[in-house]
Amino acid sequence: MRDLMHAHPIAVGFEPTGHRIAITDIRLLHPVTEQVRASAKYGQIASSIREVGLVEPPVVARDRRESGKYLLLDGHLRLDILHEMGEREVDCLISTDDEAFTYNRRVNRLAIIQEHRMILKALERGASEERIASALNVDVGSIKRKRRLLDGICPEAAELLKDRHIALNAFWELKKMVPMRQIEAAEIMIAMNRFTIGYVRSLVAATPATHLVAGRKPRTTRGLSGEQLSLMEREAGNLDRELKIAEQSYGTDHLDLVLVRGYLGRLLGNAKVVRYLAQWHQEILAEFQKIADLEGPPAAAG
Repeated sequence: MRDLMHAHPIAVGFEPTGHRIAITDIRLLHPVTEQVRASAKYGQIASSIREVGLVEPPVVARDRRESGKYLLLDGHLRLDILHEMGEREVDCLISTDDEAFTYNRRVNRLAIIQEHRMILKALERGASEERIASALNVDVGSIKRKRRLLDGICPEAAELLKDRHIALNAFWELKKMVPMRQIEAAEIMIAMNRFTIGYVRSLVAATPATHLVAGRKPRTTRGLSGEQLSLMEREAGNLDRELKIAEQSYGTDHLDLVLVRGYLGRLLGNAKVVRYLAQWHQEILAEFQKIADLEGPPAAAG
């Protein structure tokens, strides 16, 4: 069992410290054309860098063919803009994976909580809300709302949702609930993989009055009776309990599944066993094949 748990060590995705690298030592994987430079996106990024500075560093990998050189995995527009501005060096994150396709497939783009923290960081550096709005090409009201995004959200719920792409107004719905209920709601959203404003409103509607912040009354939902809302409350409570039970047993269940798949894989590799099951126990053979063919980690080797 110990060997199975350590069979696939977790690989570190980036070198532990960033590096300031000469722009001339970074090789682009694809050119930035004049058509791209004329685009609205390029202009927005250029304005942001001029007004606020470089918030998200480019990602590079060491060039295995030439020492001291790097391959640019992410940040072609940012690097081109810095070069056009006359910059000679740039702070970079160094990835241990030198395949741009793999990196871009795995990377999570900026979520709303990350954007909120970026705005706070820019404000701490002395940039005004108007200046940030101009850099991002949005109205000042949007910057003000995003600055206040986590006011009234407990840290635990914010941590759970930090990498999720959630509608801005969904946070205003979460703020109607007490901290413990915010955490429960965040866990349910993640388990169901649903982050829309409508879904969060349904969670608020299913929240007992005792779990709403002071002064908030249960939302009156058109088309739902008091009895139906009570049912939603009970179902939400049941779902939360089931999630906690599943979390406690997930690791053990997953390991058991890996072991079972490995054993069945070897069993079904024996022609005599398969012929016997096919002749006398076809239903069992079919179920064994379903389990052996489940998607997941490779079956344990013999």
